[in-house]
Amino acid sequence: MINDIQKDAKERMGKCVEATKTQMAKVRTGRAHPSLLDTIYVSYYGSMTPLKQVANVSIDDARTLAVTVFDRTMISAVEKAIMTSDLGLNPMSAGATIRIPLPMLTEERRRDLIKVVRAEAENGRIAVRNVRRDANSDVKTLEKEKECTEDDVRRSEDEIQKATDAHIKMIDEILVAKEAELMEI
Repeated sequence: MINDIQKDAKERMGKCVEATKTQMAKVRTGRAHPSLLDTIYVSYYGSMTPLKQVANVSIDDARTLAVTVFDRTMISAVEKAIMTSDLGLNPMSAGATIRIPLPMLTEERRRDLIKVVRAEAENGRIAVRNVRRDANSDVKTLEKEKECTEDDVRRSEDEIQKATDAHIKMIDEILVAKEAELMEI
């Protein structure tokens, strides 16, 4: 029973790390990356649809994204969705392809983005700690129900703490890599 709790906690901590990695991928660096547009939704015949379901996003060059819309009638809607997003991008339509040049990041904008990335990392750490708290409370519940001994609880708490430390270290490594990526010119 304790092993199941530990296994579940480790899986959930892994998911927290993946979620943090995903959130950090959305933060724009100086380079073009297709995942930058993952949060954009387009009004497609009355329903809000993710951009990647109505168009193909690719990298044109280091600072330009190319969006090829599947349905030519949707070009203006896709362009409008990109403009109204909070990414600060100005798309340029060229036939069936929309080109999105990424402006250079200023030093001040880089510092702001680092603050955002650090906040995302802290949210990831908090999520991992919450998983630890839940797992430890589940183990203590087992002890109260006399399904395990006090020694089992101590061993389990140590294992869960080791997993917590390992996952927080992963988040810190992701943070360091993202900060370095943001600061390179």
